[in-house]
Amino acid sequence: MWFVTVGLMSSNAPSSWEDYARAVGIELQRRRIAADLTQEKLAHKAGITRNHYQQLERGFWKAGTPANPSLKHLARLAQALQIEVDVLLPSVAEIEWPAD
Repeated sequence: MWFVTVGLMSSNAPSSWEDYARAVGIELQRRRIAADLTQEKLAHKAGITRNHYQQLERGFWKAGTPANPSLKHLARLAQALQIEVDVLLPSVAEIEWPAD
């Protein structure tokens, strides 16, 4: 098994799904600002609505419900930012999943 840690260092690795969704949102925001794009411009380039993008950047769909973007949306956002998808994703090594 292997993990690629490109975005966030493992010492900052999220420990819950909520933390993970927020970390993805923070990285999206950081990359968007670095690319000098507004939320609306990035959303348009990725083929999603501004509202949808804002939810991803916040890390939540609604209070208490973490964002869960599709792989397709992550790929389209990465492409619009001219980066690889893995750059947006923090390590999953420390996430503790609740028992099903």
